[in-house]
Amino acid sequence: MLADDFIEDWDLFLAPYQQAVEELKLKLKNIRKEYHALNRHAPIEFVTGRTKTKESILEKMDVRNIAPEAILDGVQDIAGIRIMCQFVEDIYEVANLLMNRKDFKVILIRDYIQHRKPSGYRSYHMVLEYPVQRASGEVSVIVEVQIRTLAMNFWATIEHSLNYKYSGEYPEVILKRLERASEAAFLLDEEMSEIREEIREAIQIFDRR
Repeated sequence: MLADDFIEDWDLFLAPYQQAVEELKLKLKNIRKEYHALNRHAPIEFVTGRTKTKESILEKMDVRNIAPEAILDGVQDIAGIRIMCQFVEDIYEVANLLMNRKDFKVILIRDYIQHRKPSGYRSYHMVLEYPVQRASGEVSVIVEVQIRTLAMNFWATIEHSLNYKYSGEYPEVILKRLERASEAAFLLDEEMSEIREEIREAIQIFDRR
C-alpha cells in the first residue's frame, strides 16, 4: 500500500471533512423537518454520512494510481453524504434544492440514473465545494453527495459487497443476475412513481393518527 507520510497529521487533515459531513447532515435533516412542518411531502427520507479512513484513502489512491500531490482532485469522496428518497422524482427535487443553495458550490454532477453504469449501478452524484469555518480560518473541502431511492441503495449495497469478493471481476452468471436485479429495482421505482400521490396521501393519513 502507498506510504502515508505525505500527510503530516492525518487527524488534522481529516477534521475539516468530518466537520463538513456533520454540518451537511444537520442542514439536510432540517430541510426534511421544514417540509414536515409545512405539511408537505419531504423529498428526503433520511440522510447518512461518513468520512473515509486513512486506510481507505490510501487503498483508493493505490488502486487508481493517484499521486500524493493529486489527492485533493483524485479522491473526491473523502467526505461522503448519502441522501435516501422514496421516489425518483424526489431525487431531482433534492438536486435542485442543493444547486440553489448559497452556502456551498456544486462543481460536478454525475447522473447515473439517466445514464446508468454498465454494471447496472444507478444513483445521482453531486460534488460540492463546501466551506468549513476552522479556528485558523475558512477551509474549503470537497464533498461527494449520492442521492438514491431505497431500491437503488439496496442494489448498490449488494453490488458493493460482491465487488469486494470478486475484485470487480464478476463471473458471467453473477454479472447477468446483477443486471437483471438492477432492472427489477428500477422497475419497482417506476411503479412506485406511478402511484406516488396515493402513497403520499396514505402516509399523511398514517402520520395524523
